[in-house]
Amino acid sequence: MPESAKLFLAHQIERLRHLPRKRIVFPEGVDTRVQSAAARLRSEGLVEPILLNSDSDNSKYADLYYSRRRAKGITQLEAAEVARTPLYRAALMVAAGDADGAIGGAVNTTAETVRAALHAIGPRPGVRTISGVFFLCVEDRNQGHDGVLAFADCALVIDPSAVEVAEIAISTAHSTRTIIGADPKIALLSFSTKGSATHPHAEKMIEALRILRERAPDLSVDGELQADAALVPSVGASKCPGSPVAGRANTLIFPDLASANIGYKLVERLGGAVAYGPFLQGLAKPMNDLSRGCSAEDIYGAAIITALQSA
Repeated sequence: MPESAKLFLAHQIERLRHLPRKRIVFPEGVDTRVQSAAARLRSEGLVEPILLNSDSDNSKYADLYYSRRRAKGITQLEAAEVARTPLYRAALMVAAGDADGAIGGAVNTTAETVRAALHAIGPRPGVRTISGVFFLCVEDRNQGHDGVLAFADCALVIDPSAVEVAEIAISTAHSTRTIIGADPKIALLSFSTKGSATHPHAEKMIEALRILRERAPDLSVDGELQADAALVPSVGASKCPGSPVAGRANTLIFPDLASANIGYKLVERLGGAVAYGPFLQGLAKPMNDLSRGCSAEDIYGAAIITALQSA
């Protein structure tokens, strides 16, 4: 494991110890991996885990779900049935303030977990695009912020428009600040750097930069940039002299899900990086997804970051 990964998790744990104890609800409480992670989290005093073990009837959550979804045609009876399922009950507990965050996906699919989060919790005010971020801890601690970088969107939005790319960048900037603890330096990635190639795929990132400079003028962002121009100081200085981001990016925004997902997996599998995520960003309150192949250690780390998202 890279030293950056050890330091990253240790830093998150230290931050969490200085906060009031967060309540994290696990809808898949019958899973032994969840039980093991929850026991460790409780014994170390990091979070207060809430394990849901079976369907449960609760009119409070049924009423809340009905109020959120009746405009979509759901009936009170249907709302009650949905609210009894552990996945939706967990999301509704977060929405109601009875838990600070939720983590699903050890048994349920990503689609099911994200749907519950969207229907029961919903986006933050002003956010239209929910996306997913990974935190990559690499061997070279000169990269990113002490070897940690944010990659987005590697999980949800398959082919984002320029507007959606800009919205993903804004959400990821928030994640860089709150989780990595760094001022975001955002690179909008492409196969082109500053017009070195002409194609609609590159032009989308150029348009996203224009939108970002209008909507979030205080962000340090540049594009379109090839990955080497974003990460390698000598290449950045050669291709983009004077850029505030080139050669020093810590937040990488990809043009589509394919390149983002492939990119983070290559860095992880060939580069020896440790990947934490995906974490959903843009929700009003945190709920995150796990891989169904996750380990107890994965769940432990996800709970720590979910608790910090709620801070």
